[in-house]
Amino acid sequence: MTTSPRTSGLARNRRRHKLLIYVGLIAATLFTSLPILFMVVSSLKPETQIFADLRSIRAFLPIGDVSLDNYSGVMDRVPAVRFIANSLLVTALIVGIGLIVNSMIGFAISRMRWRGKGLILSLVLATLMVPFEAIAVPMVFWVSKLPLLSWEGDGFLLSQGMLNSYSVQVLPFIANALGIFLFVQQFNDIPRELDEAARIDGASWFGIYRRVIVPLSGPTFATVAIITMLPAWNQYLWPLMVVQQEELRPSSVGMQYFFQLNTAWGEVMAYATMITLPVLIVFFLFQRTFVTSISASGLKG
Repeated sequence: MTTSPRTSGLARNRRRHKLLIYVGLIAATLFTSLPILFMVVSSLKPETQIFADLRSIRAFLPIGDVSLDNYSGVMDRVPAVRFIANSLLVTALIVGIGLIVNSMIGFAISRMRWRGKGLILSLVLATLMVPFEAIAVPMVFWVSKLPLLSWEGDGFLLSQGMLNSYSVQVLPFIANALGIFLFVQQFNDIPRELDEAARIDGASWFGIYRRVIVPLSGPTFATVAIITMLPAWNQYLWPLMVVQQEELRPSSVGMQYFFQLNTAWGEVMAYATMITLPVLIVFFLFQRTFVTSISASGLKG
């Protein structure tokens, strides 16, 4: 079977078009990755070499006097590992508890029949219009009056005021309006006949949520986890206002404290690399699920 010249020409144009797209994507990827590459490479060099390589391609290559001395310098100046561990703990609690709470709120609004759920969803979405900076001061006053249950020595102690604790960094951010909206959108797309079938088998509302709804909503859970994780990891204003003890500070506030020590640029790059890598690792682990959910879950409408 022979191929006509017209068909061959169309195939060549299609291949050329794909090649141009790939070249453009590779160029865009390299361009957007350059700041991160420069940061990581500079964290391995002494300050004199960073400025010497600044006007050449060597600035993006790990060549020359490369070592981990800048990371050792960071460890000597500030408790960076403690700061990062605090951020990991706070972020994990916000994401983990938030996924359970927000998905159950979305389930109640989407699948259960009760009066006023449309109004409740409207009020939840209205909170997206309020910038956090506008309510930060009233929230500080509010959390300073709330009771705090903590472990002291050999028993629990109930005290007033949640300032200077992990609780004050976690509790105000568990409920997430955008997360609730995405869960409602996703749950609305699941056929309600599955609820009725589960009911016939004797499942309760919680059983329907756990055995029917959750297994069918994996991409949405991954999306909400990522959009919740990024602001939780980057929190700065709130912990700066409510936490004064150094051992409770997250990495973002610790970085501001680190800058005040007049450190070398190599150490600054090392600290920035240390607090950036966890976010990049999580994103690369879940990027396929995240991209899939963007096109298939509640963000579509």
